[in-house]
Parts: sequence; structure tokens; C-alpha cells
Amino acid sequence: MIHNKNVVLGVTGGIAVYKSVELLRLLVKEGANVRVMMTQNAKWFVGPMTFEALSRQPVCSDLFDGKSDASIRHIDWAEQADVVVVAPATANMLGKLAHGIADDALSTLMMAVTCPVILCPSMNTHMYESPATQRNLERLKEDGHFIVTPDSGDLACGTSGPGRLPEPADIMDRIFHFLSPKDLAGKNVLVTAGPTQEFIDPVRFISNPSSGKMGYAIARAAEYRGANVTLVSGPSHLVPPKNVEVINVQTAVEMSSVVFEKMASAHIIIKSAAVSDYRPVVTAAHKIKKEKDTMVVEMEKNPDILFELGQRKKDQILVGFAAETQELQKNATSKLERKNLDMIVGNLVGDPNSGFGTDTNKVTFFFRDGAHEVLEEMEKDAVAHALLDRVLNRI
Repeated sequence: MIHNKNVVLGVTGGIAVYKSVELLRLLVKEGANVRVMMTQNAKWFVGPMTFEALSRQPVCSDLFDGKSDASIRHIDWAEQADVVVVAPATANMLGKLAHGIADDALSTLMMAVTCPVILCPSMNTHMYESPATQRNLERLKEDGHFIVTPDSGDLACGTSGPGRLPEPADIMDRIFHFLSPKDLAGKNVLVTAGPTQEFIDPVRFISNPSSGKMGYAIARAAEYRGANVTLVSGPSHLVPPKNVEVINVQTAVEMSSVVFEKMASAHIIIKSAAVSDYRPVVTAAHKIKKEKDTMVVEMEKNPDILFELGQRKKDQILVGFAAETQELQKNATSKLERKNLDMIVGNLVGDPNSGFGTDTNKVTFFFRDGAHEVLEEMEKDAVAHALLDRVLNRI
């Protein structure tokens, strides 16, 4: 999303400036070319040298610092920027931007910017809730700027409420959201993720190693691209994506009930959950004691959610997943045909960099028309966007 992009990070004078340092680190980690512009007050909290060391670029804080290009630097930076992020954005800076005041390096640069602008307000709760600040935020929204809503909680000034700068990772998440194309706007996307757990007794269950990372990545990517997303998740320790309806379930029966209820309103259904095929016929009411050398657990089939979706679907796109240990193309295409899918994402498990629990995946897309596409190993977030690209092509 921002790899090789020119990013201007505006830093204003607030106690949350220390988070701007971490935000800069994350931007650089994503491959962005970051220039930092600080207000004079921001330098009281963190010195320019810290930002220069992380960005490997000189920091600008004064249009008249004696350097030959200082007086026009803000124009060059404004013209070259692909996105400007102001974090933290104080009440004072918001007021300047809302009313076109340009009396320092950063506010002057902002008057010349034509690229997307992302503002991250951070201030005392009463300052944030004041009529003036709220009017300024509304005006800035009307002007086309993106606003990252501040977190609520205990603030450095001793008050508690809204006004806290979100964590840098959360700001990055919103940067990705604001910069993503909204090509799924108006679409309802239903995603399943994670494993299911089928209990033998109150302390033992049958499951699989699925972490839910792939499904969560798909839900997050769809939200970035403007979709209304419902994520039906089996047990997972992952942080739910923002602005996504998350419904937590445990068993295959519970998942099937929710999915069949939600499918009618979905335009796109992506079933990435690793659902247990079988469940114990009887679940013991109490812990089974270790009294015998062997134990036999009678199993019965769980609902085949993907098959039923394929039978019930109408004018909808249905995508399944196939995690195989051998003959990927044969098994994946067979599953695609049997379950009436439009597309299936296949991968071979066992590779330490692909499959359950990993951050990366190496997949092959198989399509209803017989075509298939082999993708190189990539981050699961990238796989998610590639999948959505192919879905959009078929819509």
C-alpha cells in the first residue's frame, strides 16, 4: 500500500509525540520514503535527531533556517508527497488547517498539499470535546481530510476520556484503510476463519492448528476496500479487524447456524475456516478419567458448510479453501466442482512458511472455468488482496 511511496509525517507539540517515533519506524518498515516536518513545540518533547536517524532524512521545522532551499522546501515536499499524516495533530494545528492559517513550516506545507491527508487528533478530553475542535474536525472532513478517531482512556493530563492518540499499529491500519481503493463499496462480504472445537468432555476437544490468520486478513482487506464485512470466527487469539462485525463460535454446528443465517444478505462468501469434519457422538458431562489403556470415541459427521453454501447460493460469489498434503490440483479442483464453488484457494500444508499459523502463504487459485494461477510466497495480507482482486474480476 505504501511501499516506495513518499510520506510526509507531520509532528505537532503534544505528549503523544513519542508514539510518532514508533509510527515512523513502522512506515519505514513498510518501505515508505518518509520525511518528517515538526513544529517548534514538538521539539520540546522529542528532538529532531531521533526522527532523522529513523527516516535517514533531514527534518524540517523552520522555513527560514538559513539553508539555501529552506524557503521552498515545503512546496517541493507538498508536490512530491503521496500522503501526509499528521500525528499527533493538536487542537491548535486542527484550528489552523480548518481556517487556512499558514504561520509555520507544517501549516504552510499543508496549504500546498494536494495528496490525501490523514489527521490523528490528540489532546485533553475537554479540548477534544470543545465545540470549536468539533467544528474544526467537521470542516476538515468536508474538505476531504481523513480523521483517525482518538482512543479513550486515561490521559497524561490526568483526565479520562477521548483524546488519546491511538497506538501506532492502529494508525497504520487506518492509513491502509484510507489509502485503499473502495472497489468493494456497497458489497456485503461474509468470511469464516479459524478452527472449530468439538468437545469430547469439558476439558478435551478435537480441533486443528488453524490460527485464523488467513480469514482475518481477508476480512481486514475487504474492510479496507469499503465492504460491509461479517467475520464468523472459530476460537482465535487474533485481534479482530476494525469496523468488522465479528461473531465468535466454537463448534461446526454453531458456525453452520450463523453462516446460513447470514448468507442471504452476502454478495461474496469466503469460507477460509478449517472446520472439523467430525464430532463426538456423545460429549461426556464430566472429565473422562484415565482408567483404561485405550479409549474409543465414536464420531459422526459435522454439517458440510461449504457444500450447503454451494447448493443454496443464488447470484453470489462463493470461494472455498483447500489445505492439502498431496495432489493439490486434483484435490482442489475436485472440491471446487463437488461443492459448486466459483473459486478455490489451494495450498500444501507442511511448508514452514505456508499454511496453518504462519504469516505467509503460498497458494494457487483455481477457477470454475478451469483456469488456475500460482502465486509466489507472500504475506497473508497480500494474498487476501490478491484473492479479492480475482473475485472482483469475476463480479
